[in-house]
Amino acid sequence: MTMINTNEIENIELSFLQLKDYQELKEALIESYPEMPDSYWLKPHLKTLINLFPEGQVVVKVNGQIAGCAFSIIVDSAKFENQHTYKKITGNLTFNTHNPDGDLLYGIEIFIRPEYRGLRLGRRLYDYRKELCERLNLKGVAFGGRIPNYHQYADQMTPKEYIAKVRLKEIHDPVFNFQISNDFYPSKILKNYLEGDDASKDYAVLLKWDNIYYEKESRQPSTIKKIIRLGLIQWQMRWYKNLDDVMNQAEYFIDAVSGYRSDFALFPEFFMAPLMAENNHLSEPEAIRELAKHTDEIIRRFSELAISYNINIITGSMPEIKNDRLYNAGYVCKRDGSIDRFEKLHVTPDEAKVWGMQGGSELKAIDTDCGKIGVLICYDVEFPELGRILADDGVDILFVPFLTDTQNGYSRVRNCAMARAIENECYVAIAGGVGNLPKVHNMDIQYAQSMVFTPCDFSFPMNGIKAEATPNTEMILIADVDIDLLRELNQFGSVRNLKDRRKDIYEVKRK
Repeated sequence: MTMINTNEIENIELSFLQLKDYQELKEALIESYPEMPDSYWLKPHLKTLINLFPEGQVVVKVNGQIAGCAFSIIVDSAKFENQHTYKKITGNLTFNTHNPDGDLLYGIEIFIRPEYRGLRLGRRLYDYRKELCERLNLKGVAFGGRIPNYHQYADQMTPKEYIAKVRLKEIHDPVFNFQISNDFYPSKILKNYLEGDDASKDYAVLLKWDNIYYEKESRQPSTIKKIIRLGLIQWQMRWYKNLDDVMNQAEYFIDAVSGYRSDFALFPEFFMAPLMAENNHLSEPEAIRELAKHTDEIIRRFSELAISYNINIITGSMPEIKNDRLYNAGYVCKRDGSIDRFEKLHVTPDEAKVWGMQGGSELKAIDTDCGKIGVLICYDVEFPELGRILADDGVDILFVPFLTDTQNGYSRVRNCAMARAIENECYVAIAGGVGNLPKVHNMDIQYAQSMVFTPCDFSFPMNGIKAEATPNTEMILIADVDIDLLRELNQFGSVRNLKDRRKDIYEVKRK
């Protein structure tokens, strides 16, 4: 089976299953379960599922083609706490066990086609189930997980012993390992669960995930994601042998923040600057232009990582040559495979004098699966007009990748970022580089403390600081921000900076 090349991916989307997808879905199922070629779903079964619970039936598509699916129903957990089979939980595929007033989301199908495995698409499907569970205020998610490698050990050990050895990494089971790596825990062994599953010897493991936000007396489903998790990377400037070294370190941090189910990863300005060490014999303008030759490859790799780790990556910034002019630019590499570019509009006097860098001209709000965001590179956050324009464009989160050499410079970025959060009723996340680069001219020292700022009102921290990293230490910072609180602030805040503007005597607008 030929694996898809990530360079060929133009779009990844999660959508509700539609009956018109049936033929393609059937082919995908047969391809995914070669050991059970006759175990594909029939069209009437899917029609029933869609009619009963459309939100529970989703497919993930790559370039418009079905790459996998996840089907679910809602059941009353009390009725299925003891031993049950697949036939029983599905009502022998009549799905009369589905109960809209139940308290447990039960997965009845999930697969990824072989050529799309390795892209962590299965994680997206599991994450969707978890988010659906939270949205519907259910106790948790459960399903009967196959153990397809058990047949190799059935004459040596019981299913319980097998599972124990898999959990200890003494035995490799790709399906079970993947399930527990996605925060599901084994609850019990199910005997004779799925007829025809010879690879698992008809056994399955009841796997569960508990919803810690479950509130028995309050069911208030929401269709919009309101809690966004930010992952900030406070990057250590150190010597790297080559670009592979830099990107291996970048992937390490992306893996870390995505492990916490972060929606965004934010890198600092010029995080790849250590690569200039190999060109320290050149003049500063020549060295920065040599560094710019890595930019296209960095963006390509970040896009692959965004897809693979299911996270939106703000790449910090990097030098880029367009029409023979040198710019400071960055990219938002989204988990759906699309990419947006942003520019530094105000270059510092040092960037202009030493490197000959030009200021960009485009300011825009960027649409993501978590709402609209804006990115201002370092010095740009010190110009309040930019944040106000982005606020008028509907931005809820402003990201600021920065690089400052002294505490004076850092204080300018920090204090202005705090001001942008207050005056524009938004969240502002800043991430910078730390450490020293003695072998790189014009980039020798750095000072940073990465932070997440909020407006200052009763629903937010009184000092406007949601989270802060340790100064000048390599680390990640994880913080959740609640978008609904911004809406409440706009309408009912102690002060209302956006609503109370005197537009009759002044305004800020782009040319």
